[in-house]
Amino acid sequence: MTPHRLDPLLRPRSIAVVGASTRAGAVGNEVLINLRRGGYAGALYPVNPGRDTIDRLPCFASLSALPEVPQLAVFAVNDTHLEACFDEAVALGVEAATVFSAMVLPGASTPGASSPGLAARIQKKARHAGMLLHGGNSMGFFNFGGDVWVSGFDTREHRRPGNVVLLSQSGAGMSGILDCEERLDFLFAASTGQELCLSVEDYLDYVLDLPATRVVGLFLETSRQPHRFIAALEKARRRQVPIVALKVGRTALAARLAVSHSGALAGSDATFDALFRRYGVQRVDDMAQLAASLILFAQPQRLPPGGLATLHDSGGERQLAIDLADTVGVAYPQLVAATVAQHETILDEGLPAVNPLDAWGSGGADAAQYMQTCFTALMSDPGIALGAVVHDRAPGSGIYPDYLQYLRGARAATGKPVCLVANYAGSGSDRLAVETTREGLPVLDGLREFQVAARGLMAYRDFLALDAEPTPAASPPDVVARWRDYCHHQLRGGGALGEAVAGQMLRDFGIPVLAGIAFEGPGVPPAVLRSLRFPVVLKTARVDIAHKSDVGGVLLNLADTPALERACADMTARLGPRLMVAPMVTAQGVEMILGIARDSQFGPTVVLGLGGVHAELVSDTIALLPPFGPGEALRSLGRLKMHRLLGAVRGRDALAVEAFCRMASRLSVLAVELEDVIGEVDINPVRLMVDGCLGLDALAVARANTG
Repeated sequence: MTPHRLDPLLRPRSIAVVGASTRAGAVGNEVLINLRRGGYAGALYPVNPGRDTIDRLPCFASLSALPEVPQLAVFAVNDTHLEACFDEAVALGVEAATVFSAMVLPGASTPGASSPGLAARIQKKARHAGMLLHGGNSMGFFNFGGDVWVSGFDTREHRRPGNVVLLSQSGAGMSGILDCEERLDFLFAASTGQELCLSVEDYLDYVLDLPATRVVGLFLETSRQPHRFIAALEKARRRQVPIVALKVGRTALAARLAVSHSGALAGSDATFDALFRRYGVQRVDDMAQLAASLILFAQPQRLPPGGLATLHDSGGERQLAIDLADTVGVAYPQLVAATVAQHETILDEGLPAVNPLDAWGSGGADAAQYMQTCFTALMSDPGIALGAVVHDRAPGSGIYPDYLQYLRGARAATGKPVCLVANYAGSGSDRLAVETTREGLPVLDGLREFQVAARGLMAYRDFLALDAEPTPAASPPDVVARWRDYCHHQLRGGGALGEAVAGQMLRDFGIPVLAGIAFEGPGVPPAVLRSLRFPVVLKTARVDIAHKSDVGGVLLNLADTPALERACADMTARLGPRLMVAPMVTAQGVEMILGIARDSQFGPTVVLGLGGVHAELVSDTIALLPPFGPGEALRSLGRLKMHRLLGAVRGRDALAVEAFCRMASRLSVLAVELEDVIGEVDINPVRLMVDGCLGLDALAVARANTG
């Protein structure tokens, strides 16, 4: 293996256990037990001033008394003694350390808070010394490939070598799967804890260098190093290592009031969604789905093109599969005519030859052979990539051996991945379930969990098959320089650009937005009147009013000069004299939204989706990381709940979706090129029509720190 900067922590030559103990259940005892069970072959030094030997190993009074400076110090001492022991390690030049405790001293309400601030002090000392610190408040790590099990908690027996990695910012997020799911053979697992010095990004980079890594599972609360997280995801994409993520904390972008619609819609969770889509990370909702996905990704068969097929022995459960698939977003392809004809010669009368297939008829002595024949025929269909026998368990949650023959026969005949799925069971420690999964025939629990895992497996295959889309062309340098200069000097303290100014900026960047004329009311200047073609729309141009419709600041379909003059007088009286007039767009279409929101961790995101005055109510948007091409925007629109509105409906031709995607792509370029001076953009609504699209209202907000 290529040397890695984390080797002193994860593959140390020598380990000292500070606080080693003989007391059963004590952290200092469990660490020694785990290191022995894991087969650690380096020098192992128990440190405890009250013992001469522990587990037949010489015990030392302090780190300074050791015959060598250990490469890794594992601290299993009370927090009241931790700092003194840690200072000794720093003074000796120990390269790496692991701390399990939360580092909270009596009188301190939170780790790292004001005095005594033990966690903050340990963090500062480790960073100053360049020490690799794992933790605190961690359950440790298991480097199964390197025979280094550094954990103060008991675990099950683990079969090696494995190919699955699990990285969790939650201790239970690691142990809940690692200790209970024997169908997974692990290569590496870590509970990263408080991440005072090393974070999940560091461990992700490490495991992606391990040749045996087949799939990585993440239990994420946040990313403390966003740029390194992105770099690790790019590394995984490049090496074609799938990542399955359980991201918790579906909260808003930040605890502040966003000025524009887009800022309110694109929370940090939406940004993680955008990040995951960009790099092919498959997201799940709970630990059961995470475990099922890891099992399926770890199986050895390559997934060919095609969709999912399932074999059932119950009509009701087949209907359940269809209902769940619709919720999960998994398609069951129609069978080709030859497959249908083959099944019609096998199935009992009244059983339709469809996918998913209920093949259980009258049963009988030949039922097992009959079902195996049906499943093999189903898997032989050219439109099927992945199959499952969805049969419930035998009494006592056992597995009928006949079910396994269905799997083996279909795999032998087609070479495609196949699984056994039960609607309800607990298989994590069932001997036959474990052995069958290790045979490359995954046994999974829960139809929904299986469908989510299948969706992820097929989505990752399709992600890898995508052709790389060219980076969109840069904007003219003079345009970028002019608007950067404007925001930097005219709006140094931040604030909104007027609609006329925001619209001009967007048009300069190639983004089609309705052009209006700003003027001072209550009268309409003659030069403005001469330039107009009725009907027109009148708007307030006050920069402090973000959402004009909410205050009666938009008057539509003014048919002639008298109507316009009356409207100007009325709006001036209510909202002030700063006005803007623009052509009235009468072409019908669907109202969309485009915008830029800023994530506190990952920077700008582009929001696109259904818009208009009900943008927040409908909340049918998606966030993308800029820059992106029209193709990525088009694929993302298909994820909207109401995406069918954009096609041909009720006699209307399909809308110019490609034009909208080009518009979104150009906005994504602006988001990057003006990242340091523009904080938010809101183009709402965008009228998407049959022959094109046009932004009807625009808001832009400069960043307050542009100076």
